[in-house]
Amino acid sequence: MQYLMASGPWFRSAIDLSQKIDSDECSATEVCELFINRIKERNKVTNAYVQISKPYARRAARAADCFDVDNSSRSPLCGVPIAIKDNLNVAGVPTTFGATAMINNVPKKSDVAVERLIKAGTVILGKTNMPEFGHRSTTDNPPFGPTSTPFDPSRTAGGSSGGSAAALADGLATVALGTDGGGSLRIPASACGVYGHKPSAGLVPTRNRPDGFGYAPFVETGPITRTVADAAAVLNSISGYHPDDPFSYPTRGVNLRNAVERPVDDLRVGWSPTLGLFPVTQSVRKTVDDAVELLRDVGVSVEHITPNFNRSRQEIREAWQCGFEVRLACIHNSIRIEKGIDLLEEDDVTELFCTLVERGQEYGAVEFKRADAVRTSVFDTVQSLLKEYDLLITPTVSVPPFDVQTLGPQQVGGEEIDPVFGWCLTWLFNMTGHPAASVPAGFVDGLPVGMQIVGPRFRDDLILAVAAAMEREQPWIETYPGISSLT
Repeated sequence: MQYLMASGPWFRSAIDLSQKIDSDECSATEVCELFINRIKERNKVTNAYVQISKPYARRAARAADCFDVDNSSRSPLCGVPIAIKDNLNVAGVPTTFGATAMINNVPKKSDVAVERLIKAGTVILGKTNMPEFGHRSTTDNPPFGPTSTPFDPSRTAGGSSGGSAAALADGLATVALGTDGGGSLRIPASACGVYGHKPSAGLVPTRNRPDGFGYAPFVETGPITRTVADAAAVLNSISGYHPDDPFSYPTRGVNLRNAVERPVDDLRVGWSPTLGLFPVTQSVRKTVDDAVELLRDVGVSVEHITPNFNRSRQEIREAWQCGFEVRLACIHNSIRIEKGIDLLEEDDVTELFCTLVERGQEYGAVEFKRADAVRTSVFDTVQSLLKEYDLLITPTVSVPPFDVQTLGPQQVGGEEIDPVFGWCLTWLFNMTGHPAASVPAGFVDGLPVGMQIVGPRFRDDLILAVAAAMEREQPWIETYPGISSLT
């Protein structure tokens, strides 16, 4: 255990840590205990975890230590401690969705991505915080309270996968899983200075039930990591066809880890600070603009663009909101039927969640499909841009992390916005199903800011390649405030 005591495993990459375990420099059991102890000491700083599954984690660590297979077939994630967002099922572990009424909800079957990570030999430490059923872009709820970014505990970690992002940024897990229906991987990745990847629709299979065809807009499961290579390794493990998901597709022969080493000097990128739709603070715009210049330095061809979506932000927003609110209403209805719980009649439910569910219940079928026509228009515009450019780049969000007790800013640059999602440049790409990631771009007044990279459907590899190039030019691994506590 000398290696671990000298420098600690908490901020090492998953790939590096797994190699150390594989070479017997440390054991998965030792690593697991060190993470459990660190969580015990530091979770009060950010409130990243809502539950730690110590017996579950220790059993998985012992199994990883007993894993006897030749190195060529051993998973690069074997023995690695991971965190799971509290809307993803781990069999035998409560899934609360951030709701008091679901505290005793214990699934019998894990979600597909979780099953695949368990098969890869990972060690699930526990479940991470989220707003009720992912209904907002910050992380707070009645049973567990708010989650903060480690860079300033008075500021939000973003949402809805805020607990997963905060855990990564404070060295409380090596990788984490989250979900993204409007930016819920990318928004907290920006607020916590980590990498969050929303995969192409269908790349990572899900087990949505009772509606196996899912809800609009696209909600994807994906990784939050401290390194791009770790994200590629997680995506390799969790992607590919599964019979329970009618939209999943085969990925035979695809190794996304190779994308991390791909040259990028042949790529053409469209850089849009606002997408022609969103107000963005000057400080965020400058920070991302500086990051884009680094990509120019490594040979990426970058052109400033102002897309024309032929519709107002409000019209597009209402179309996305229709799908999002109908999804929440369907979740409410399923819980009422299957568990006999009417969330709207529960005392400990936030007013905003109830409002969104009630609005979702009011939409008619024709109105819902009319929103899909707007969605199609947005898809066509993005597709036309990606015929001209290999990738698109925008800020992930328009403001740095704000007060942890608030929903969001009321204004950006003097323009009135919706405080819940109006400061996020992310939800457009949930409407379209394109892959998108948030990469740490830099800092505004000591707070992290993300750069969003959007790619063509099924070309997650191009996003990973450019993100890795950015990581090489401006490494962010040493920026996490928790590192100082180890010295």
